[in-house]
Amino acid sequence: MSGPDASAEVRRIATRLGELAARLRVPELADESAEALAREAAELVSRAGTELDRALREAGAAGE
Repeated sequence: MSGPDASAEVRRIATRLGELAARLRVPELADESAEALAREAAELVSRAGTELDRALREAGAAGE
């Protein structure tokens, strides 16, 4: 994914993480649901990091 595409993907991930955070704040949330949401959040954070790393590498290669 190129720089602009990576930025868009990271924005989508950030939006989803905000949604997950809102759901995790619900006091009545079952433990199993909270676990699934936390797992999804961890996967999204990992994916965002990968996208950012890729975009930085591409930007560095383009600047050489």
